[in-house]
Amino acid sequence: MDSTPKRPRFLVLRGGAIGDFVLTLPALRALRERWPDAHIELLGYPHVANLALACGLADHVDSLDRAGMARFFSLIPSFSEEQIEYIRSFDLIVSFLHDPGGVVQENLRAAGARQVIYGSPLVERGHAVDHLVKPLETLALYVSGENPRLEITATIRKQGAAWLAARGLETNAVAIHPGSGSPKKNWPVDRFAELARKLAAGGIAGPFFTWGEADEKTAETLQLTAGDIPFLTNCTLVELAAVFANCRAYVGNDSGITHIAAALGIPVVALFGPSDPDRWGPRGPNVKILRAQSRKMKDIELSEVLAALM
Repeated sequence: MDSTPKRPRFLVLRGGAIGDFVLTLPALRALRERWPDAHIELLGYPHVANLALACGLADHVDSLDRAGMARFFSLIPSFSEEQIEYIRSFDLIVSFLHDPGGVVQENLRAAGARQVIYGSPLVERGHAVDHLVKPLETLALYVSGENPRLEITATIRKQGAAWLAARGLETNAVAIHPGSGSPKKNWPVDRFAELARKLAAGGIAGPFFTWGEADEKTAETLQLTAGDIPFLTNCTLVELAAVFANCRAYVGNDSGITHIAAALGIPVVALFGPSDPDRWGPRGPNVKILRAQSRKMKDIELSEVLAALM
């Protein structure tokens, strides 16, 4: 008879945007550190969840859609044998899916889940990190004041260093991300352009811009006004993290990309206006949050941002 201890299998269900996922990293880390030999599987949005894979907090990532999780939201669910076998294979399922009526939890148990822990993705009080680790107290895991941490491998970090070196930015790179999920949360694009020009002209640092698909209009303006400042786009979040990990500093709005930078431990200047940093602000050992007292982003002065960087 094989006496080898069975490797625990955990399933974590997590949708949400980039920042939402990064703020869940302390919960994943708590599971990993308590059960280092466990197989931890993530169902979510792979382009985001792969960040956890890159830093060893997950062993496998798959899509919520591919796994057919929509069936678990049904009041009259119908599960395939394959789904039942899949759910029953886990010793623990932690769900951060929006489930106010408990339908998903009930259906997971009906499909054979051994233990289900639910954490609402909606944060009503306190910081999101503290809210998201709270459900793990059911497992006697008590996490307090933890920062999200992305500890990428040396190999991945080296790839980011190569991107910077190819552009002459290997010693003093400053990443600037001018976008976010809402125009109301964006510092004026001309201020970002002026910031980059001042950093480059003064020899203080080597700035470069990053942007994604949602930032195309901002990108067009920057390309016209920011001169020959380099830019990074059309990359995965893991590739982006690899570049950031080699940077001297980062400046950005309240966005998921800012949370990635903070989780890497580099100096971050985060610009806030209408959103609440006490609830959604990036956490990290080197984070400086500037919030406009008027809650209007245009009222954050360029001089304030430069001073925070210095």
